[in-house]
Amino acid sequence: MTRPFYVTTPIYYVNGAPHIGHAYTSVAADVLARFHRLAGDDVFFLTGTDEHGQKVEQAAQAAGVEPKAFADRVSDDFRSMADAMAISYDDFIRTTEPRHIKGAQALWQKVAENDAIYLGAYEGWYALRDECFYGEDELIDGPDGQKVAPTGAPVEWVKEPSYFFRLSAFQDRLLAHYEANPDFLGPHGMKREIVSFVKQGLRDLSISRTSFNWGIPVPGDAAHVMYVWFDALANYLSALDYPDTSAPRARFWPASQHLVGKDIARFHAIYWPAFLMAAGIELPKKIFANGWWTVEGQKMSKSLGNVVDPRDLVQEFGLDTVRFFLLREVPFGGDSDLSRKSLIMRNNIELANDLGNLAQRTLSLVARNCGGILPERRTLTEEDTHLLNHVAVLPELMASQMDRCALTDALEDVWKIIRACNAYIDHQAPWALKKTDPERMSDVLRVLVDALRGIATMLQPYMPQSMDRMLTQLGVAEEERTFAALETPLPGGRQLPAPQGIFPRYVEAADPA
Repeated sequence: MTRPFYVTTPIYYVNGAPHIGHAYTSVAADVLARFHRLAGDDVFFLTGTDEHGQKVEQAAQAAGVEPKAFADRVSDDFRSMADAMAISYDDFIRTTEPRHIKGAQALWQKVAENDAIYLGAYEGWYALRDECFYGEDELIDGPDGQKVAPTGAPVEWVKEPSYFFRLSAFQDRLLAHYEANPDFLGPHGMKREIVSFVKQGLRDLSISRTSFNWGIPVPGDAAHVMYVWFDALANYLSALDYPDTSAPRARFWPASQHLVGKDIARFHAIYWPAFLMAAGIELPKKIFANGWWTVEGQKMSKSLGNVVDPRDLVQEFGLDTVRFFLLREVPFGGDSDLSRKSLIMRNNIELANDLGNLAQRTLSLVARNCGGILPERRTLTEEDTHLLNHVAVLPELMASQMDRCALTDALEDVWKIIRACNAYIDHQAPWALKKTDPERMSDVLRVLVDALRGIATMLQPYMPQSMDRMLTQLGVAEEERTFAALETPLPGGRQLPAPQGIFPRYVEAADPA
């Protein structure tokens, strides 16, 4: 019986264009979705856009268009980015859709019915850039001596009627849940920060605004629109047709994995579980926050002109090279730097040389010395068996890493096998066996093809297009590309296609100066 696996990206805020940080989280979620599909699980993968709030209203005004038209344009851009990065989402939700509005209002009503919402007035510091309220004790001194949010965002004193969520009532329940479910939050650094923040005491949360109207109306009080985070977080339920618990998609709740950027970890790790507790809804199984990207050591900013559109990188280096680099360069969960030199080195050393050259050498020898016919699997030496046994445990080993969201570690597990295969081919020297022991040459080449099949199968989630080409060259049919199919050896005697290079080396253009 297949297990449901529900993975989400955050829904991306449409006040700006997509950049490499958005692509990073999306590719990570895509790797998880693709991995679980290949493992035979019942997968639902959600992404989308967050389109309400004061920031969007102001950005639309600055652009001289209505908020909905502005949101349509930017949402289309995020969908284009996802498609360009080969993100295999099952649904793309927008918070301006009727189904989402219905779900968010239903969640509000459920929380209100359970006496977790009350009407009051908000007076305090608000950072528009963060769409977040801050206590006096959280503010820090800005460069001009003015108080700013801990993120550096400017704050303003806001006073208006507001509905409040009784967040303070959930402090002990949240801490108890974190303790009882040690894998609920990750990575460990984010978890420590969240636990520390909650232990300092939680204040009730303002969850409606009256000073603007670009938002979802509060049920029963149209003078108020929902706080953008109450609205946005509800997307994980509204995409499953909440509140219809009999809908086919309802089977995917609770979410298996929410992937978020660390800048929005607090909303997902504190507010979201508390809202769900208040509504009597089961909590997601895991929330994992990835780090930030710098560019050549500098923080991305429009003023520096170094905000990177991932589609530009794909156009220059190729899709799978970029996908590989994003999850290979730094352990997933930490901060990363987009260095052109590092990207080229990863492509040329690990993709073109380690993996691409291994496949090219092997398949060229099969073409030249075996007539392009896949050799039968026959007698295996101890060295052959040792290598193939390491390949055979890859699915289980990588599944364990995926459960921990250790996407970079899972790649390293594969690269250990690739390095072992390169040592094996150099030691066995099948090109020399052609004259001295042609049967042994065939056995060695068959071991290498089987190892490459395992490697390419397990790398499909990371590099789907390149591994599709490699598996085709290895003679692996479409129905033989799941993890379970690896247990059945390919029949010998298949005619393999003519080998072609998968990963070209990248050579920088010469400086015209």
